[in-house]
Amino acid sequence: MAVRKPSESYTMMTELVLPNDTNVFGNLMGGRLMYWMDIAAAIAAQRHCNAPVVTASVDNISFENPIKLGNTVHIEAKVSRAFNSSMEVHLKVWGEDFTQQFKYKSNEAYYTFVALDPNRRPRVVPQLEPETEDERKAFEGALRRRQVRLILGGKMKPDDAAELKALFTK
Repeated sequence: MAVRKPSESYTMMTELVLPNDTNVFGNLMGGRLMYWMDIAAAIAAQRHCNAPVVTASVDNISFENPIKLGNTVHIEAKVSRAFNSSMEVHLKVWGEDFTQQFKYKSNEAYYTFVALDPNRRPRVVPQLEPETEDERKAFEGALRRRQVRLILGGKMKPDDAAELKALFTK
């Protein structure tokens, strides 16, 4: 199985915030944004493994800036690390106000996907080889983020999280 690069999974999705997408304050609803983010992340994961994928987890999503009615949403997604059958996808979300002519960061998050075979069972995915310094940092941090997810999901004991322990002990 060939090793893939993060740039091969890069996905940019753009949406216009319409009245039906907003809350009573005229801001994009968080649930709608999470829906769009899930789509962009799934496309990036599928580009990486050339297989159908399912969402396994979504990390903390903190909203830094609201995206207003009439603004454009840009969602950037790319695989930050591949494990055995799962992939972590890093997303960055930007709002763009055309009338004021500025672009601003809304939030970022990590989604995890599992690739499926034709029988809907997990399948092995290609490994990832980061190219840039930012990609290397995301790649290295992914193992720690994965251990946190596994501990919180009850699938790993804290004592078994060697990468996390290394942050706090010598």
